[in-house]
Amino acid sequence: MLSSSKKPELTPTELVAKQHKQLTLLSQVIANEKQILQQHNPQVLLTVSQEKNTLLLAIQNLDQEIGQDKAFSQDKAAGKLTIELAEIAELLINCQQQNLINGQIIQQSQLAVERMKTSLLENHNKNAITYDKKGKKSAGLSSLGLKA
Repeated sequence: MLSSSKKPELTPTELVAKQHKQLTLLSQVIANEKQILQQHNPQVLLTVSQEKNTLLLAIQNLDQEIGQDKAFSQDKAAGKLTIELAEIAELLINCQQQNLINGQIIQQSQLAVERMKTSLLENHNKNAITYDKKGKKSAGLSSLGLKA
């Protein structure tokens, strides 16, 4: 006997249940991501981002598998999966909304960092101004004739 390396086919109901589970998990990961963004913890954020990307790939692969499943298409056309598909659509919209909020948090953080950077540079430049022998403004250590 030859054993087949092909995995067993899932029923349309099992496929939809698996997709529901993955989207629920994605929702939890996005919620975790939001907390990490608010805590400004870049190391943990990298881990969560990798987890999120892996999960998104799995969701995409399952979506393609479902799209090619003839039994799923038949069950969907017969109205057998209406409630389950509505729940999945709601979960997906929730994930998208949560992800948009996280994107806004990231944008606000980037703006805050830019403002801080600009402020620090302005303060540095104000402190670095010196005057030469003729009373002209000059900035930095190069005006002192120092070489590294």
